[in-house]
Amino acid sequence: MNRLTLILPVILLTLYSCEQTTNKGQIPVEWVKFAPGDFSFKNNWSYPEGVYRNNFGQLSCDGFCPDGIDLMQDKDGRILPDSLPAFYKLIDTTHQLHSIQCDAWCYEWAGTDFITVEQPNKDTVFCATQTNAATHCSLILKITNEHCFPQIELNSISLSGQKSYHCTGGFIKISKELWSQGIMKAAFSFTFDHTENPGKPMFWKGNIYAKR
Repeated sequence: MNRLTLILPVILLTLYSCEQTTNKGQIPVEWVKFAPGDFSFKNNWSYPEGVYRNNFGQLSCDGFCPDGIDLMQDKDGRILPDSLPAFYKLIDTTHQLHSIQCDAWCYEWAGTDFITVEQPNKDTVFCATQTNAATHCSLILKITNEHCFPQIELNSISLSGQKSYHCTGGFIKISKELWSQGIMKAAFSFTFDHTENPGKPMFWKGNIYAKR
């Protein structure tokens, strides 16, 4: 199971939530010639979550894996030679280019390297960082009418289920030239309303380079 499969249910839920956003948490988009920061991360890549190189130099799967792959391996975890073609039809081993470099403090956060950018119509763009086995919070951005509406969506495994945190301030700077070419190159920094502990800042900041 790849990262997109893991995040898709969250995206579908949060896009509807963002549709209901009012002017609360509205951040003006700053269109710039060059978005500030280091975007070299866009040349880095990872295998889909759960794909790793085993002790025999083979790409294998651990965690969310298709049914039946255990029968294609011996007791030591080596993929049987005659099962290799079938194994790699089931396991996604593509190189996934990183699309975000960021730092954050929110609940159940352990980092993310990927953000999904979708444009359902000519006036609106939705973005959602991808969750993984250790990160259960996602940065959601709705960009429309020259404004950005950021929020954090938490799908907690230890707290009280799903919860939203609304933006209280910050900025987003987007390269206008690349935006017109279908690429989102942006630098951002946001703070959020931390209702459980107002004295401890909740934030998300970083750089984005992703096709939309």
